[in-house]
Amino acid sequence: MFANSRPVSSEQVGAHERLVTLLERHRRAVFRKPLASYSLSAFDQAMQAWRRAGEPALILDAGCGVGESTLHLATRFPDHFVVGVDQSAHRLQRGKDWWRDPWPENFVWIRADLVDFWRQLALAQVPLTRHYILYPNPWPKLGQLARRWHGHAVFPTVAALGGVLECRSNWSVYVEEFAFALQWLNGRGPAVEAWRPPSPITPFERKYLASGHALHRCVDSGA
Repeated sequence: MFANSRPVSSEQVGAHERLVTLLERHRRAVFRKPLASYSLSAFDQAMQAWRRAGEPALILDAGCGVGESTLHLATRFPDHFVVGVDQSAHRLQRGKDWWRDPWPENFVWIRADLVDFWRQLALAQVPLTRHYILYPNPWPKLGQLARRWHGHAVFPTVAALGGVLECRSNWSVYVEEFAFALQWLNGRGPAVEAWRPPSPITPFERKYLASGHALHRCVDSGA
């Protein structure tokens, strides 16, 4: 039953024709949505944990789900500090008996509205060294462009946070659009490639591989 994930199905075969219009609108507009109170305290919690660690190079694992990717990233980059953010307390608190290796100490999981967390990083001018958006909901219907991260009003803020930004998906259109949006906003051409991880670092990545899906990623060097 594990390898039973269906490939993304969509009428869309290339970048959405409204993407540039949305990007232009979002770049010009001021994002006025109030920050959620729980996001304010969650951001403070994350920054306190980072400062206690001595403010090393910071990695954001955006939408970390159950937190497996956060643990892998913290293990891979032991001289960095990794913040894994997810909106679901249930996912973050779920048992971690699947993790067999020693627990790294250079990370924290935070329950917060990711849109708020990105905006707070920008407001506080906290620099990111690396930034991962791994297998977000693709929202593949034609009318769902604004639900994809690169079609969301927060994306100009995301693109301006700096560091190496990596997005992975099992839908090539999502990655192509993500790269296009970054280039349109920042003037850089991110690398886009088919992606075969040496070992999966998220439950979705593991399931998609087991289901025979083609994986794709976009990497913006931030240079």
